[in-house]
Amino acid sequence: MSSHHAHGGAASTGMTGAWEQLTEGVWKQNPTFVMMLGMCPTLAVTVSGINALSMGVATALVLIASCGLVSLLRNVVPKEVRIATYIVIIATFVTVIDYTIQMVSLKLYEALGAFIQLIVVNCIILGRAEAHASKNPPIASMLNAAGMGAGFTIGLLSLGVVREILGAGTLFGFSLFGPHFQPWVVMVLPPGGFFVLGSWLLFFSWWEKRKRRLAAAAATPATAASGG
Repeated sequence: MSSHHAHGGAASTGMTGAWEQLTEGVWKQNPTFVMMLGMCPTLAVTVSGINALSMGVATALVLIASCGLVSLLRNVVPKEVRIATYIVIIATFVTVIDYTIQMVSLKLYEALGAFIQLIVVNCIILGRAEAHASKNPPIASMLNAAGMGAGFTIGLLSLGVVREILGAGTLFGFSLFGPHFQPWVVMVLPPGGFFVLGSWLLFFSWWEKRKRRLAAAAATPATAASGG
């Protein structure tokens, strides 16, 4: 009986740990809105929802694959050459993604431009490889990488969707407001990226402060009641 409970507790702990690994990058350590990493593609390719989604998925796939392989080789690669090895691993997967996008859609490939190749030097990927994958087993590393990739994709989409709707009156290429809509052209220009990013950061800052204020307000009556 006790053995059954022990196994159940271990499974529950394992599931909780896996869920935390997966969700860490989505909210608590979101690469775009919390860690402020990968800003070049975030600002450059998010002129439309499809561009943002494609770049996010491409980065996430490279992140998951490279972190998995780095984790598998973590006890084999000498410490002196680990960064160079990580870059070679990342570059290999980026090349695969690069040719895949080129094969699937040449128009999308041209829209994303050099930023596909620049995934190699995206600090999110190298940072996860060095800080997490090199110290953890493959499943945990890939779950953490998947969460970070999802967080980055959400960040890109948050910018891309807003910029496309306001800058072109469309969403994923479909017209929303008809032919009489006057697009806000600045949104598809570089300043639009900074404007939308700043607006999202302001919103999330307000949201966090509101949560803390509500939590403090909820705790105060409970403290007063227990004190009484």
